[in-house]
Amino acid sequence: MFEGNVFGKLDQKLQHAIRDAGYATPTPIQEKAIPYLLDGRDLIGCAQTGTGKTAAFMLPILDRLVKVRRPRHIGHPRALVLSPTRELAAQTAENVRAYSKYAQLPFACVFGGVSQFGQVKDIKKGAETVIACPGRLIDLMTQGILFLDQVECFVLDEADRMLDMGFLPDIKRIISKLPKARQSLFFSATMSPQILKLAGELVTDPAQVTISPEAPTVEKINQKVMFVDKPNKDALLVNLLETHPEWSKVIVFTKMRHGADRVNKKLFRAGIKCAAIHSDKTQGQRTRALDGFRRGEVRVLVATDIASRGIDVPDVSCVVNMELPLETESYVHRIGRTARAGESGAAISFVTAEERGQLKAVERFIRKTIPVDRDHPFHSDFADQRNGRAGDGLPQAPWVKGERPGGGGQGKGGRHGRADGNGKKRTSFLGRRQPDFGQKRQG
Repeated sequence: MFEGNVFGKLDQKLQHAIRDAGYATPTPIQEKAIPYLLDGRDLIGCAQTGTGKTAAFMLPILDRLVKVRRPRHIGHPRALVLSPTRELAAQTAENVRAYSKYAQLPFACVFGGVSQFGQVKDIKKGAETVIACPGRLIDLMTQGILFLDQVECFVLDEADRMLDMGFLPDIKRIISKLPKARQSLFFSATMSPQILKLAGELVTDPAQVTISPEAPTVEKINQKVMFVDKPNKDALLVNLLETHPEWSKVIVFTKMRHGADRVNKKLFRAGIKCAAIHSDKTQGQRTRALDGFRRGEVRVLVATDIASRGIDVPDVSCVVNMELPLETESYVHRIGRTARAGESGAAISFVTAEERGQLKAVERFIRKTIPVDRDHPFHSDFADQRNGRAGDGLPQAPWVKGERPGGGGQGKGGRHGRADGNGKKRTSFLGRRQPDFGQKRQG
């Protein structure tokens, strides 16, 4: 079925499933990583979402679960994938569902912001793979619903994003409960000293795979800067959408949640089908927005940076930055939502006079001067001509000095996302609580 490539080394049931999913030729990271993982090696992968990384680590894990059968013990999964956001966890789970459809391998996806009832139900069905966000995973471990003592394969996905969000203490607590004899996979889009230190604590004699799509991806994207005064940004956005009907799927990025809601309302009033996604939205709202966007029922998805990584939506025509991000690397992750899988795309950034410094920082980061488009009705000469001091004395990038201030949570319910009320009956798991995971102690 897949003679001559690494997919041919997988179990026939998995080959059947990925053929149904339209897979024919492995991506570079799949070609490099899958042989190591099938041999049981630990791995450090430097790759971002959109490179085919999920299949690169999930297919070998599922292959192992299919070929090496063990008795199922409820609440004791054999594989654990740790994800930084609900969206990435849900997307990984959807891939697992597709890959394992002929292999009968139950799984569970656990994250905060929703009731744990359905997630616990999936665990009780004998989930062999658990895809989890750190907060909800620790909640379930504290309650004695999940134990990690039988984990054979552990994946830490988007490690740099994990650290950005302040999850390092949680990650270390989770790792402390894993068996020492396991296969560990570590993926990150960037490799800072702090990331490398964490990787060194996690893996043993790892194979290393580096896929760097950022530079080629940036080259495939038609990037533009439009200088505009702040009060005119909304009008410029509406004008662009009305004059470019060929843009069937557009992602608009804002820095703040209230900004996303404001832009969404402006677009709605202009008769443009749109939806907003950010951490104040319920999981149901976020899922409906993403599904509508994927199906083409929603033309414009207005998002904060929570959606800049971990959401792989095909055929995005254009990305619009209403404001440049404070962290320059987020620029690449944002515009990387377009030009997926070898396609081309457009990225337009609205820049005010006050944002000239951030623009220069972005250009230094991507090592490229972004062309200016002055041919629009809201062009600002003031912002365009404000050179000199605007780029001088830029503060040091916030991630250079270690922890970022205000490292965040996962929306409503706090970082651990406790959505279920106190006192709910957990009949199947009484007497299995793990006191060292946040249990209140007496005395």
